[in-house]
Amino acid sequence: DTLWDIAIAEVEKRENPDDDVKQGEVWEKSILFMGNKNGGKTTIILRCLEREETPKPTLALEYTFGRRARRHNAPKDIAHFWELGGGTSLLELIRIPITSHNIRSFAVVLVLDLSKPNELWTTMENLLQATRNHVNKILAKLEKTNPEVAAELKQRMRNNLQRDHPDYELVDPFPIPLVIIGSKYDIFHEFDSELRKIISKTLRFVSHYYGASLVFTSKSEALLLKARILINHLAFGYDKSKSVSVDPSKPLFIPAGLDSLSQIGPPPASDSDMGKMRANTPLELWKKVFEKTFPPKSLCDLQDSKDPAQDVQYAEYEVDVMRAQKNQELEQYKRNASKSWKEMDFDSD
Repeated sequence: DTLWDIAIAEVEKRENPDDDVKQGEVWEKSILFMGNKNGGKTTIILRCLEREETPKPTLALEYTFGRRARRHNAPKDIAHFWELGGGTSLLELIRIPITSHNIRSFAVVLVLDLSKPNELWTTMENLLQATRNHVNKILAKLEKTNPEVAAELKQRMRNNLQRDHPDYELVDPFPIPLVIIGSKYDIFHEFDSELRKIISKTLRFVSHYYGASLVFTSKSEALLLKARILINHLAFGYDKSKSVSVDPSKPLFIPAGLDSLSQIGPPPASDSDMGKMRANTPLELWKKVFEKTFPPKSLCDLQDSKDPAQDVQYAEYEVDVMRAQKNQELEQYKRNASKSWKEMDFDSD
């Protein structure tokens, strides 16, 4: 090949970062955003899509999309953005966006509110476990109907770590691509330095253990840009940054596969405390250490108890009038039924 041929091949390679997408074809990906209530998921999505809108509370499961062109005169690629509202109260809705038809092009973004460390582990554990269970059911079906695709998905997540990485056999990669975002870093930064170290170290371990990328962000444009880099890699195949920031006094930024257990170190607990803790897995040990410092809120406390029908932002005059009428009819029915019950003459025999 001439130097010119090599240059052309290199440009085409950069413009087509995913080998599965041929020239002229449309790249189509899906991402599910989930995490703490009021944790900043909507804000992150809007900034990724460069939309100047005021974020509104998410009701149940919401959908939007973004389009990007990889080069001039090329068809625009599509990214489907799903957002799960309600924190951990609507876990059953996870099965709606993730299906056997899109599993090969699906990814998850978990947004954790760093300003609420007592909710952090419970929220993370329940959301990731529900997602993993659903994905594993899909993979189990694919192993029977399309074993090649199932094998490809399992191997793909192992590819985040090189085979010669010392932790290759010690981690348990999430079955689909995962990005963990620690939001509200501006509030988190005011925490005591030792508490920040525990949270940062724990999230580094969890991210590395699951083969996920980790980034801390806030409303700051500079930090949102770092989150956008990771999300745009999932959504549109943009280059994944190779830079790393592991200093606990600064916002963390660690793309998948660029951390290690030796750099993270052991769980932040004394030898005597570690000896008292019984755990079957490394993840369980880190959980016990983390929750010793940050006792978790119960799952009931994290449920979204607010009735969306009473929320003024969803007000619709015609619907609300009809609902009020039906409520009145129901109350009248209850009164009549109660009256009839009391007037019944039961046979004493």
